[in-house]
Amino acid sequence: MNEDEMRKRLEILKVEHRDLDAAIAALSENPATQLQVARLKKRKLILKDQIAQLADALIPDIIA
Repeated sequence: MNEDEMRKRLEILKVEHRDLDAAIAALSENPATQLQVARLKKRKLILKDQIAQLADALIPDIIA
């Protein structure tokens, strides 16, 4: 994956992460949807890890 593709993928993941925030906020008001909220939170954590990995890959290594 080249740098441009990585940047595009990173932006897509960030948008999905923000969308999950909104979905979790909307669903968390209803106690009957707690299982679904838990699944969305797990997905959000996975996205956060993927975002961090891509961001780290885009930052060049600096030799100290």
